[in-house]
Amino acid sequence: MKKYNAFAFILLASILTQCTSSEALFTINEEKLKTQYTLQESLSVEILNPKSEKLDSIVYSLNEKRIGSAKSTNKFTYSLQAEKLGYVNLKAAFYKDGDVEKDSTRIEIVSSVAEPKVLTYSIVNTYPHDIHAYTQGLEFYKGILYEGTGQYGESTLRKTDFKTGKVDIKIDLDQRFFGEGITVLNDKIYQLTWQENTAFVYDAKTFRKEKEIPFYKKMEGWGLTTDGKNLYMTDSSERIHILDPNTLQQIDYLNVYSGKLKIDALNELEWVDGKIYSNIYQKNYIVVINSKTGDVEAMLDLSDLRNKITVLPDTDVLNGIAYNPATKTFFVTGKNWDKMFEIRINP
Repeated sequence: MKKYNAFAFILLASILTQCTSSEALFTINEEKLKTQYTLQESLSVEILNPKSEKLDSIVYSLNEKRIGSAKSTNKFTYSLQAEKLGYVNLKAAFYKDGDVEKDSTRIEIVSSVAEPKVLTYSIVNTYPHDIHAYTQGLEFYKGILYEGTGQYGESTLRKTDFKTGKVDIKIDLDQRFFGEGITVLNDKIYQLTWQENTAFVYDAKTFRKEKEIPFYKKMEGWGLTTDGKNLYMTDSSERIHILDPNTLQQIDYLNVYSGKLKIDALNELEWVDGKIYSNIYQKNYIVVINSKTGDVEAMLDLSDLRNKITVLPDTDVLNGIAYNPATKTFFVTGKNWDKMFEIRINP
């Protein structure tokens, strides 16, 4: 057995004790920070320097992105206007005589829209809907209504005559896939899967599956929409992933907040005039999201629609938003609902 020098162990232990017990020369003064900010505010950072030590410079960063530097411990101010909603790691790196010391803390950027506008609606028409359709995605494209449904062994992609409820074209997904949100871009239908980390791409006219694309990381697939260029995808959290439609690699993202609260369980999505409309899973309302910032600007309560459908044991939650630009109306339904409603949001 190899023998170790006992003195070396004692010396090493002494060095480690000295390192761990030494106090930091510079630290972020967390007492001068708020826990929550809005994008309209500025971040003011003060540094504690109890021994009045001199330093060469301080480099500040948010989520590893450099936001500025200073030559002294004087207050550092940074506008949050270009940042994203959500939790942010604030870090300060202190450089002195060739050495660097770091300190960090966390803040949260929340929405400045304290109370979203409450919208109302009028029912324009009521149409039949396949009560066996566990609706996950709903979208109009060139006047045609497309629908994606879920459940293992029951998931489908279909083209539907919305006036009669008749399914004109339907393809079944393999039983190992649970279908989720859909959208249509450049004559291609994109369909997510729930936990299979895969999206399918179909020809919108023939429904021929052209390819399968893996998600850029392991996550659940929920809702999907498009701004005409990129895809916007939800994953059960407050995050909306902005994706390249060819690769499904992330380009950017949004975190969705209503006032000081993050809004998770974002589900089916619809893009209308630069705003993102989203179902909230297991809620009877739709939120209207600023597509640039993630602020919830308005909400629409659709609770009364459930009183107008046939409720059976397997009748599930409100889900499905399709905007018809020809009529400027929304089509909404739910999982295993026997009706679909055409509604108009009131001015």
